Amino acid sequence: MLNTIDLLKKYGQPCKEENFIQIVLPYPMRLAWDTNTKVTKITVHKLIATNFQNVFKQLLDKYGLNKIQELGIDLYGGTFNCRKMRGGDQMSKHAWAVAIDLDPDRNTLKETSKTTRFARPEYKDMIDIFYQNGFISLGREKNYDWMHFEIGI
Repeated sequence: MLNTIDLLKKYGQPCKEENFIQIVLPYPMRLAWDTNTKVTKITVHKLIATNFQNVFKQLLDKYGLNKIQELGIDLYGGTFNCRKMRGGDQMSKHAWAVAIDLDPDRNTLKETSKTTRFARPEYKDMIDIFYQNGFISLGREKNYDWMHFEIGI
């Protein structure tokens, strides 16, 4: 996992809009807290836009749209958010737009592999796709915050 010093060196200052780009998703996502709202573009750091695009293309190729929706992989919890880490004094990885949260209602912050959905076998390929594209899962690495995937390179 990248620390704040690494993030500053590679990705610049947090919350700097000139570092961000919007990418078009290969399939529509649903806003996690209002599933009637479709998300077709997301804001990410321009240096890893291709990483994000590859993840979503590979998820679609692997699962297909119906399975993505059935599993809730399309429930978008956010990428860019200029804020500090919950319970901390350092900036969140979301402030650099190098992280994404998926299906936050069923993969809550403090859940462990005993209860979270993303620890189930049907999500292994999803998590592997994130890793293949330079991301890490806090769930897999620390057994909490299973919704959260952040760049690790």
